[in-house]
Amino acid sequence: MSDSDGVLLPHGGYEKLRSYKVAEAVYDATVVFCDRFIAKRSRTHDQMVQAARSGVRNISEGSGAAATSRKMLCAVNQAAYLLMRQLESQGRTFVQSGGFTEKLYGARSQRRKSDRSDPSDKGANP
Repeated sequence: MSDSDGVLLPHGGYEKLRSYKVAEAVYDATVVFCDRFIAKRSRTHDQMVQAARSGVRNISEGSGAAATSRKMLCAVNQAAYLLMRQLESQGRTFVQSGGFTEKLYGARSQRRKSDRSDPSDKGANP
């Protein structure tokens, strides 16, 4: 099966992009400029060359990531869907049986009722 069958997303071919060609020209010009006008051992020289190289590199890496970006997006959507289902389930459970504070109050109320109805427990618990 070839890429032209539409199974894989298009990626690669970034060398033909105008943005890549311009970024590459900027990198080449930056290297020549730095070599000519800035000391090679200077931190400025290194930073300028690395910044120019990053522009070229980002385009090529972005092209390579095109094949997987939709797969990562699909996983994010699936995770969001599952979290939504979990929240809906927790909401239904809360409506049916109450939350933590309500359960504590219910247990305490039940205990008070049993304390009032059982005279042998008087004074055992405040």
